[in-house]
Amino acid sequence: MQDQEPILWTETLPGNSTWSHILKRGTALRLTALDDAPNIAAILFNADNLSERLNLPDTLKAQHIARLTTGAVLYSDMARILASITHDTVGWHDPLGGCSDAALVAKKYGALSYQQARNQWHQNALDGFLIELEKYGLGPRDLMMNIDFFSKVEVLDDGSMNFITGNAVAGDQVELRAEMNTLVILNSCQHPMDPASSYASKQVELTLKRVPAPGAEDPCRTFRPENARGFTLTERYFL
Repeated sequence: MQDQEPILWTETLPGNSTWSHILKRGTALRLTALDDAPNIAAILFNADNLSERLNLPDTLKAQHIARLTTGAVLYSDMARILASITHDTVGWHDPLGGCSDAALVAKKYGALSYQQARNQWHQNALDGFLIELEKYGLGPRDLMMNIDFFSKVEVLDDGSMNFITGNAVAGDQVELRAEMNTLVILNSCQHPMDPASSYASKQVELTLKRVPAPGAEDPCRTFRPENARGFTLTERYFL
């Protein structure tokens, strides 16, 4: 079924880049790794009311999870569902590790400016998010905890966090179905906990698709009892 749904648009998101799009209700965004071990940091907003945005603590608490995969939904701070994960070949996407900033990148990989290296300069996800937010009249106060698609971070018994290398390989996919008109902002910089000693550039393919509305037995609706109530609140929003 994944391949039978109408394709609306396909493009490549280069490594260490930022991208945004208003994903319309009734469409989906598929991310396909073009390299091994990519990382795609993501933040989401209700495109019709930008004061409503992704709430990862509620997303995890409501569904009794500490990772994201097929069936999980992404809740807003109004208890509505911004998007659902309808397809995933990876099995674990990180909701805990956050994103890189300029200080971290300079410490790990060295400072390298655009004036020195042109398109090979050392970028970071935080600045990428802030620049993209400006396009929608938003700023630092609108930042939130981000998802890191394709990355895996385990929390050990002592509370420490452990980055797992090799979590995703080229060809792996994850797909987000928009349950609202959702502003999606993506950044392809390395995960802040990635132990790699070299600054890397990993690409992903972005595919926009037309998809059917979730039915009564949709796996994301039935994933947890709380999700049924989330879908009801979301559907009522559009009445």
